[in-house]
Amino acid sequence: MFVGELSSPLSKHFNVKCSSDRLCGERMKERNSRYIYLLSAGHLFADMNQGALPAILPFFIAEYGFSYTTAASLIFALNLVSSIVQPAFGVLSDRISKPWIMAGGVLLAGSGLAGTGFISSYPLLFASVMISGVGIAAYHPEAARYANKVSGQKKGAGVSIFSFGGNLGFALGPIIAMWLILSFGFKGMSALFLPAIILAFTLYVAMNRYQRDEATSSAARKTQNDVRDKDHWGAFSLLCVLLFSRSFIFYGINTFLPLYWINVFKQPEAVAGTSLSLLLAVGAISTLIGGRLADRYGFHKIIRSGFFFLLPLLCLFIFANNVTWATLLLIPIGVALYVPASPMVVMGQKYLPNRIGLASGVTLGLAVSVGGIAAPVLGKVADAHGLPPVMYIVAAVALLPAILSFALPELKTKEA
Repeated sequence: MFVGELSSPLSKHFNVKCSSDRLCGERMKERNSRYIYLLSAGHLFADMNQGALPAILPFFIAEYGFSYTTAASLIFALNLVSSIVQPAFGVLSDRISKPWIMAGGVLLAGSGLAGTGFISSYPLLFASVMISGVGIAAYHPEAARYANKVSGQKKGAGVSIFSFGGNLGFALGPIIAMWLILSFGFKGMSALFLPAIILAFTLYVAMNRYQRDEATSSAARKTQNDVRDKDHWGAFSLLCVLLFSRSFIFYGINTFLPLYWINVFKQPEAVAGTSLSLLLAVGAISTLIGGRLADRYGFHKIIRSGFFFLLPLLCLFIFANNVTWATLLLIPIGVALYVPASPMVVMGQKYLPNRIGLASGVTLGLAVSVGGIAAPVLGKVADAHGLPPVMYIVAAVALLPAILSFALPELKTKEA
């Protein structure tokens, strides 16, 4: 493959040999389309660890007697470190491009969560999930920067594939975590070590090859020499407000939905985790749809439509009085919540064309993870007043992006 130029299916996919610039350009484009799936696989695994944590909270509460606030603080730990560190990794990505950062990120993301299976001390649990948060923070900016680069003119579709991996990881995380714990106890989480090592090695080898090929490709040199637009910080700041609001809504639902199913609808833990996976699975599919619709109809229209419909859907959800009706509502809620996701990432990269790494770190990192920081606050509300008021707050916050999305400026930018 890379080490010793061994022949393998992976090397056939990611190695490019050609006899002319035109043929090489065509083969580079075909190869680049394959790279987006590898980057998406890394995104899947990184976010699978992040998505698994909320599903583990009921087990921590039952096993160690944690309060809602204490348990939700683990979400806070993971997302606080991710929020702080991820923009810094974005700046680093703009200055130097090192595939080992992506590989190391995947390795830390899996190792940190796997370590929770061997720890019963709350401070050590807190530290372990923070390690996972550092890994997640390291992966996103560099990987999103490459996803933008290899997507060519179809950035909506390309970034949506990349985002799909992360959303699918969030959806699979609760299922895998619950299966490991129910089958093997907390130590079953150690199974996350193996895929972390394999995927980290694959990313390191393949993306090193990509970097070498890109450096010698005439097509890549032309892309790197393109004149870019100026950075639009005002538009980017408004976009971040939308992303912060969406993150708050997402984590409010993601953290407390299983607990809502258990305590309000009196459902067993397995069913509670399945409800979260349903929402996230619908969301993952909607991410793919959103990117393609954005390429066709415009990024702004898709962003505005998603937030416009999300508000009334959440209002209907909080008044649902039975589990069947609530479960059915999770489907359109997932669509409305996730359709704007990848278009907003691309818009962030367009607003800051000279700082794509930073834009990616903020749109995929800080702006996404900041909602997790609010989880302990919502946990205090749940401890004091019960779980329904948490959902009332989530629905109220949805009013902000529903209004502000119509103020998002449309810029005629050159392709990044």
